[in-house]
Amino acid sequence: MKKIHLLLVSLGLSLAGVQSSADVTIKHAQGTQVFTQIPSKVITFDLASLDTLDALNVDVLGLPQAFASGPLAKYKSDKYINAGSLFEPDYELVSAQQPDLVIVATRSAKAYKNLSALAPTIDMTIWGANFLQQFKASSSKIAQLFNKQAELKIKLDRIDAQVTEIQQLAKSAGNALFILTNGGKITAYGPGSRFGWLHDDLAITPAIADIKAATHGDPISFEFILKTNPDWIFVLDRDAAIGKGSGAAKALLDNELINKSKAAQNQQIVYLNGLNWYILAGGVNAVGASVSEVLTALKK
Repeated sequence: MKKIHLLLVSLGLSLAGVQSSADVTIKHAQGTQVFTQIPSKVITFDLASLDTLDALNVDVLGLPQAFASGPLAKYKSDKYINAGSLFEPDYELVSAQQPDLVIVATRSAKAYKNLSALAPTIDMTIWGANFLQQFKASSSKIAQLFNKQAELKIKLDRIDAQVTEIQQLAKSAGNALFILTNGGKITAYGPGSRFGWLHDDLAITPAIADIKAATHGDPISFEFILKTNPDWIFVLDRDAAIGKGSGAAKALLDNELINKSKAAQNQQIVYLNGLNWYILAGGVNAVGASVSEVLTALKK
């Protein structure tokens, strides 16, 4: 019996070690936060982080439920607490729930100061160049915090393999223009921009090296697209991404000028999943899906 007792004690200590996250230091966009144990009450105001937590099977306590859609729509259920909006957290609710982790990022980053006064808070903002590098660093921090490094590695390895395949295909795929449609207007994005990782990380040749210089940062016209005449056009429909209907981008681009372009003639206009590229960008599932989306297009 004594041996059995010692074995159980030993096993219990081993399991405790697995569940512990002692002294994990997370460096984030607005500072450093030390955690002495795995957070069990998580409120996130960053949907990309929610997407990553979901991918790693880590549950949360609360979130801005109005913005949970697509694969994250399950978080609208009564099982979860509605913690406000992406831009305006419900500070009283957060204080009352006493979470041991609050996550903010790009859209909610301005709330960091107030939230960090209520609970341990980290800012997982990803922005600008080196997107995939930033994405890996951000998701790795979350995985470390919850002892999910092994699970994350499997998913990142799969993404890396597809990125490598895209980079090889990109050598002979021709050039591409990335555009965002919004309320009938069109904006182009190039290397180093918010969506520039299509070029910077996936190595797809940009149709225009310096978008800002070419467009002066202004919306572009159908004539501009035809003059540029890219081999590929990758389209992000912002209206659809934020839930303002669907099909607006396709309707907008179905015109005589665009239909004369090489991209249209060769059926190489790719309508991207706006939710993944615009709302959940930086989440593990979203990035994996976005990379797969580009790979599928190039392999057609």
